Amino acid sequence: MAYGQKPSDRELNILKVLWERGPSTVRQVTDVICEKENLAQNTIQTFLRLMEDKGLVTHEECGRAFVYRAVYQRSQVVKGFVASIFDGAIDQLVVHAVDGGKLTDDQLAKIEAKIRALRQEARE
Repeated sequence: MAYGQKPSDRELNILKVLWERGPSTVRQVTDVICEKENLAQNTIQTFLRLMEDKGLVTHEECGRAFVYRAVYQRSQVVKGFVASIFDGAIDQLVVHAVDGGKLTDDQLAKIEAKIRALRQEARE
């Protein structure tokens, strides 16, 4: 197995489904993917098998169905992005992200809560 490989764009789309839904069958992943693009279930199944070989997902058998779970996490995507685009400067990522558009009150509250929690952790 070739662990540590980065996912392709198509694999990221499949991972997004698993991150949002949690463990899912091929059918469940296909149903979500097909809302945006028309891919056959066997195509999704092939991608999931290849992703498992790359160490991006794993599966458990549940009856006759395989239930896939993401091993590769969103945080790994973000860390790689910050390292390659911002040379590890998280503050620059955040500044660029919030400059990119208008934030809702709820989004601002979540950001403020996270900053408060990080400051509290730093004091402890």
